[in-house]
Amino acid sequence: MLQDSALVPRDALVRPPPNRFTHVVRERQPYYYGARKSKQPDGELAKGARVVLMVYDNGKTCRVVNRQGLYVLTAFAGLRRLEAR
Repeated sequence: MLQDSALVPRDALVRPPPNRFTHVVRERQPYYYGARKSKQPDGELAKGARVVLMVYDNGKTCRVVNRQGLYVLTAFAGLRRLEAR
């Protein structure tokens, strides 16, 4: 049996994963490993998941890293900025 990490492309993992976050996912939404959206998502970010916004160029999509270290493409509109503490 393969570990989950064997299914994730190497360039889609950040190690160590972050422990501080900039945004939260508003509602469950798909994510993609590639540079563009494919027909089938590679997974979903859960509602309430905290992520770090890594790349955003004022378009519809952005790149984020979640608490497991997944570096993925997802919809920017589905994120809400966390308040600074």
